[in-house]
Amino acid sequence: MDKTFEPGSIEARWRAFWEDRGCYAPSGQGEPYSIMIPPPNVTGTLHMGHAFQHTIMDALIRHARMSGRDTLWQMGTDHAGIATQMVVERNLKVEGIARHDLGREKFVDKVWEWKAHSGGIIEQQIRRLGSSVDWNRNRFTMDEGYSKAVVEHFVKLHEAGLIYRGKRLVNWDPVLQTAISDLEVVNEEENGKLWHFRYPLTDGSGHLVVATTRPETMLGDTAVAVHPEDERYRHLIGRTVRLPLADRDIPVIADDYVDREFGTGVVKITPAHDFNDYQVGQRHKLALINILTPVATLNDDVPQPYRGLDRYVARKKVVADLDALGLVDKIDDHKLKVPRGDRSGAVLEPYLTDQWFVDLTRKDLADGRPGGWTAITKPALDVFADGRIKFVPENWINTYRQWLDNIQDWCISRQLWWGHRIPAWYDAEGNVYVGRSEDEVRRKYPHLHPSEGGHKLTLTQDNDVFDTWFSSDIWPMATLDWPAQNEVLKKFYPSSVLVTGFDIIFFWVARMVMMGQYFMQDVPFHEVYITGLVRDPEGNKMSKSKGNILDPLDVVDGIALEDLVKKRTTGLMKPETAPKIEAKTRKDYPKGIDAVGTDALRFTFAALATQGRDIRFDAARAAGYRNFCNKIWNAARYVLMNCEGEGQDCGLDATLPCEFSSADRWIVSRLQKLETECAEHFRTYRFDLLSTTLYQFIWNEYCDWYLELSKPALQSGNAEQQRGTRRTLLRVLETWLRLLHPLMPFITEEVWQRIAPLAGVKGDTLMLCAYPVSNPEKIDERAEADIEWLKGFILGVRQIRGEMDISPAKILPLLVQNSSASDLERVERLRGSIEFLARVEPPRVLAPGESAPQSASARLGDMNLLVPMAGLIDKDAEVARLARQIEKLESDLEKVQTRIANPNFGKAPEAVQQQARDLADKQRRDLAALREQSGKIAAL
Repeated sequence: MDKTFEPGSIEARWRAFWEDRGCYAPSGQGEPYSIMIPPPNVTGTLHMGHAFQHTIMDALIRHARMSGRDTLWQMGTDHAGIATQMVVERNLKVEGIARHDLGREKFVDKVWEWKAHSGGIIEQQIRRLGSSVDWNRNRFTMDEGYSKAVVEHFVKLHEAGLIYRGKRLVNWDPVLQTAISDLEVVNEEENGKLWHFRYPLTDGSGHLVVATTRPETMLGDTAVAVHPEDERYRHLIGRTVRLPLADRDIPVIADDYVDREFGTGVVKITPAHDFNDYQVGQRHKLALINILTPVATLNDDVPQPYRGLDRYVARKKVVADLDALGLVDKIDDHKLKVPRGDRSGAVLEPYLTDQWFVDLTRKDLADGRPGGWTAITKPALDVFADGRIKFVPENWINTYRQWLDNIQDWCISRQLWWGHRIPAWYDAEGNVYVGRSEDEVRRKYPHLHPSEGGHKLTLTQDNDVFDTWFSSDIWPMATLDWPAQNEVLKKFYPSSVLVTGFDIIFFWVARMVMMGQYFMQDVPFHEVYITGLVRDPEGNKMSKSKGNILDPLDVVDGIALEDLVKKRTTGLMKPETAPKIEAKTRKDYPKGIDAVGTDALRFTFAALATQGRDIRFDAARAAGYRNFCNKIWNAARYVLMNCEGEGQDCGLDATLPCEFSSADRWIVSRLQKLETECAEHFRTYRFDLLSTTLYQFIWNEYCDWYLELSKPALQSGNAEQQRGTRRTLLRVLETWLRLLHPLMPFITEEVWQRIAPLAGVKGDTLMLCAYPVSNPEKIDERAEADIEWLKGFILGVRQIRGEMDISPAKILPLLVQNSSASDLERVERLRGSIEFLARVEPPRVLAPGESAPQSASARLGDMNLLVPMAGLIDKDAEVARLARQIEKLESDLEKVQTRIANPNFGKAPEAVQQQARDLADKQRRDLAALREQSGKIAAL
């Protein structure tokens, strides 16, 4: 093996090896195990959330594959309607071309060109992470087979009466000019105004004061509302007010929606421009007056002076005109949540428009058939109630249930050109016909059939496309070739687990459950493992605007500081924030980011995968796990040095006897317990505990202890002892590499290829070897107790060396006092290891009552370990050295205490104050230890 571990070349070589040999394809005769990858955007790039979730999924897949399961990790990408269309439109804009200049067909061709050009970027990045997806079954939500499935499930739902077209309020993006889902809405707190306007009572007897944050919408008011139990206004219920500027009379209504304590207790109701007002309007059968165009200018349903004005220009004019009429009561500063589109950044409008909806709320249709609640929503609740699906962690079921219990009908149409075009056709009178194709529509409806002269009637297909969440709600079955009922679908549906984030429980998880139950009469997956959100080291959400985004491949490959600064400050929506982002980047990463390799990054993610909501990622921690890779590499080199080559008998010949030391039996016993713990951690999705367990075994037990404990046998043992120790060195390391492989596939494969033949293990690749299973018969509690006692003995001697500043190379005299019979038996039996590892002379046992010379001591249970100090150290020189350390530490402590006592220090951030207090506490503890040590030496 090379002297140093260099991940780059190793990773590329093994990626090609695994893929070329078809190692990712389903194999094995065991129970099927499958995961459907949450499809990333085809034109996107890998971010930390992807890298984290892919690490978890790949670990599960590799573990299942090694456990003999017939394993499929289904790969695929999403066409990402809005995101992809925006990218292509932005590219065309550079060329001076608008989408409408090309027309729909040519624009869609441009999108396909872009997909061919950039669509493979994220797939290559997924490969870089070692994700063992089945590339031969790679799906795309716009491929031919998947597109047919999308159309099929729309048509079937429509035929069942569970999809309808209606005029409803939606989140409308006036820049993109499309409805968007709630998931694509970012509610940000911003400074605004709260305007209080007087609405005169029609009979001239007074006025009501209403408050609004959107004055322009008053032109669409159709009522004012008060609480039915509000004594101030009860006498006005049923009367009317004159709507200023519009000169319309609108009623005063009573509704429980009104908060009597907020503002004046009177609310303007604009059903066509507010979601809550819409519900009030439906209850009171109020008119719906839409006052906006798709681009958020005022339309012809408002008085002439306001027509054609941008909504914000109209706002200023409305306020000015009301002020001129003396109808402005007051204007207050007000903080409010402003909904913006996550893609365009535009302020969204609740907008009344014709859209396609999935019925999720009606219990029965007019003809008595089951409605959406009965057929779609309730079954999605039942599967969790009866345990057919479970969340990990379990508490997320509450979020899921709360949303379904309060669900609304689902708007599935988008006013885009890129996506699955809705299979609905209109005749000249506006009648709508749904079918899988125009030909099917004409066959389906007799008056459109050619034999009836229907071929002369012109049909126009709906211009809208499906919401991408609607396209992907059949992902678990459509990727397996549904609606075809083939063997792949039967074998791998339902999938075993869905790994996803908590933020799309509503938008994707619930909807996949709905459609799986409706179309397959079965759940789409058995478990849902909810991951946390990857944040920066301070706990902030990673975003380009904050300049704290990390590209996972920059952590893998490393990136220079200047390149990182450029990456973070290019293309900001607010360029003025660039200097602040640059300063923070230079502070956080003064030397850029060192390359750590894929394995170290993956292990970092696993270590951070607690079952909480937030994951704080720190590149420095990944660098620490790069050191872990070095530890593994160096341990393997030690093993090979002692086991590889002529004359190094590793116990492969079963006819030759092996003698196993206590250390050999101890490490094998500990390995069995490790295997049991790993199995449990995989079962419970505790990747943080899994990584900790694997790390501690190899670093602490195998490397720090067993490799040292192996040296006496290797250096001075007989043939049987050497054979037993070499065999143990190899087989424990080979087994541990298999245990670690799902988390760190590259380094484990590279090392395993060298270790496995020496350990007598056959196979072309580690990833297809069996995952280790514990053998209880190999658990040796006596050996474990022996080695724990031995470790305590050696650490006691090392403690004395450290306290007395004695060189590790110096052979020390050692006395044993107050020893029990079992202590004496172990001292004798483990004498070779004690002398070798503790670097001591043969221990001398003091007889009962025998006095000991002045010694430094350590305790092991009731037994004392004594090192006589006479002649070992220069007493005066050591006391003087400690005095200098004490003096310096006293000075440092005084400075910190003075800083803390300064009255102005109380103004510092709490974290800074706590840091200073912690430092002072540590300095006090260090001082006490130094003084105690000085006293011991002075007493010699």
